[in-house]
Amino acid sequence: MDKILLQIADELKVRPAQVNVAVQLLDGGATVPFIARYRKEATDGLDDSQLRELEARLAYLRELEERRAAVLKSIEEQGKLTPELRAAIEGAPTKQELEDLYLPFKPKRRTKGMIAREAGLEPLADLLFADPSLDPLAQAQAYINADAGFADAHAVLDGVRDLLSERWAEDAALVGKLREWLWEEGRFQSKLLAGKDESHPDVAKFRDYFDYAEPIKTVPSHRALAVFRGRTQEFLDAKLVLDEEVVLGQPSLAEGRIARHLGWSHAQRPSDELMRKTVAWTWKVKLSMSLERDLFSRLREEAERVAIKVFAENLRDLLLAAPAGKRVVMGLDPGIRTGVKVAVVSDTGRVLDTTTVYPHEPRKDWDGAIHALGRLCATHGVNLIAIGNGTASRETDKLAGDLIKRIQSMAPGTEIQKVVVSEAGASVYSASEFASKELPELDVSLRGAVSIARRLQDPLAELVKIDPKSIGVGQYQHDVNQSELARTLDAVVEDCVNGVGVDLNTASAPLLARVSGLSATVASSIVRWRDAHGAFKNRRQLLDVTGLGPKTFELAAGFLRIRDGDNPLDLSGVHPETYPVVEKILATAQRPIEQLLGNTDVIRALRPEAFADERFGAITVKDILTELEKPGRDPRPDFKVARFNEGVDDIKDLVEGMVLEGTVSNVAQFGAFVDLGVHQDGLIHVSQLANKFVSDAREVVKTGDIVKVRVLEVDLARKRISLTMKLDAAPRAAAGRSNNGFVPAGRQERQGRGAAAAPSGGQSAMAAAFAKLQTKR
Repeated sequence: MDKILLQIADELKVRPAQVNVAVQLLDGGATVPFIARYRKEATDGLDDSQLRELEARLAYLRELEERRAAVLKSIEEQGKLTPELRAAIEGAPTKQELEDLYLPFKPKRRTKGMIAREAGLEPLADLLFADPSLDPLAQAQAYINADAGFADAHAVLDGVRDLLSERWAEDAALVGKLREWLWEEGRFQSKLLAGKDESHPDVAKFRDYFDYAEPIKTVPSHRALAVFRGRTQEFLDAKLVLDEEVVLGQPSLAEGRIARHLGWSHAQRPSDELMRKTVAWTWKVKLSMSLERDLFSRLREEAERVAIKVFAENLRDLLLAAPAGKRVVMGLDPGIRTGVKVAVVSDTGRVLDTTTVYPHEPRKDWDGAIHALGRLCATHGVNLIAIGNGTASRETDKLAGDLIKRIQSMAPGTEIQKVVVSEAGASVYSASEFASKELPELDVSLRGAVSIARRLQDPLAELVKIDPKSIGVGQYQHDVNQSELARTLDAVVEDCVNGVGVDLNTASAPLLARVSGLSATVASSIVRWRDAHGAFKNRRQLLDVTGLGPKTFELAAGFLRIRDGDNPLDLSGVHPETYPVVEKILATAQRPIEQLLGNTDVIRALRPEAFADERFGAITVKDILTELEKPGRDPRPDFKVARFNEGVDDIKDLVEGMVLEGTVSNVAQFGAFVDLGVHQDGLIHVSQLANKFVSDAREVVKTGDIVKVRVLEVDLARKRISLTMKLDAAPRAAAGRSNNGFVPAGRQERQGRGAAAAPSGGQSAMAAAFAKLQTKR
């Protein structure tokens, strides 16, 4: 364990004592949000990102140590554990290197090399390798054994080849060197599989990979996953190749490296030709394919790590999007033939009314729809309209625009805003067991409209009801390790929920279940207690809930908020365990809690050190004072609405040079997608985000940001929009313009449902950006 602690401390660049305390807390059942927020004193300020990394590395290194112990035991039981081998195994830093060392001793099916060894050919193999001047055919005569399968000298020499090649292929040092060399020098290549019709729509999505290659160590995540998807669907053939000219009769680069590692070279001695063939056999039969698999696995793992990271970051931005707050909202779930589903929810999210209107084909009852919606607005005091961004979104947005104009013409000064929101996951929620319990009286189709309205009021509270993978802000999400994706996304949701805090008296069971320390069972118990006894008056009442003991209370209480309760501190992020510290502060300030909360001048005049003791030090006291200064503060930004340009309803309305306002709908390393309200999302390539070099689009924008952009290019035929945030940049010259500058538009194309992304060879930055998303349809 000391070894693990020291390694993690070195990787995180923190002291081993900090890691030790964090590990003890995690092992004791504490959650990352709890440790990051309320145990800063113990960990000396480790933040949530450091703790998440610590948690992940701790799990990996513990698994590594368990495997190391099992390997040592297995080899020792075989009687083959030498001091040198033990030292090598104990020093192996990764699972891959550990498995390389274990390979020669790993129980395996009977091989040709084993058969040769059992037939007594090992002395001959060692002799011929040690002294190539010996005549192999002559030496082999003494080892002929027809009963063992070696009926003549040539069969014996084949056995020597199998024995030596197997031994060399299990040389951990050689395998490790070759693997790293191939990672540095190898090229990731893909080609269209023979016999595939490249004009077929499913195949054509991979067009950019029909003849593609680039250094494997530099392949971006999206391109790697695109090729792997094409290979899985049996459209592409993927290989690891070397940039070399193969000359018949001459050793390849890889064979040359094997020979150098062995200390052998061809000197025209009698056994040298046998050794040359054995080296070639070692590479072609034993190592080339296995190393390709290893490096493809490495590439996939790194690609998945990046893809999961992008998904997690976008999810975090979406969950922490600005809430509209306590406003009456009308949710519109657009549809054509099935109609637009409508739900009005109160400022607390309670469903007030529902209906369905049919403004589009085939009924085209535009005026009737406006009349019905206007009646609902007047009856319930609607001041915000949320429009789902699915099919018929833009037409429904126009309907909402006409409705607002009609209302304002009849009642000047009336403030009603409309907002297009992502409806990703709304259908999943509608059909879920929780939705049927929460909205049993509503048809499944209407539940989606309720979800759309509520996610505008409070995105975090509503989106936690949906499996994070269904929210649709990731790339290639179905191609990555699903357990790792789920673990990462769950951690993001947990961090977001606890970072914001949860209203104990209004939160749903799914939201409560994301609070530090609360399981789904305990969350349901809290809701049942609330239904039976009414609103919680103070945090201590949590201990009356079935299944919620002192430890759970410790982990959860600080993240739960109570409005209009017995104690004003229960609305803040101050943990109940530190209420005695607040009492000291009140005594010194000589003010009741009501007069101290939010009183910046008085609070900033207090010294944290004056209230510190053995249990709660200055760091904790400083956090308490910060919370008292802004009790119950919401870390999310203020709610804003992008104002789409009037008359710009369709991609046909876009003109090059036009400046528009839009909402960032998704972000990847290579650029950001922006919803302009024209049905297709445009792409701001990373090179167009700022007047400086940007390596990752998230350095400049995040999902949910409202940005001003200028239209660079529009391709009506392929529905592609290219944008820039460099508003002062000179317009792109019309001459020589290439369609490669466009990017795929539309939400489905950025949901990771497609296949390919483009290579960079010879294409413009915008062309590469387009190709990266080409197959996400």
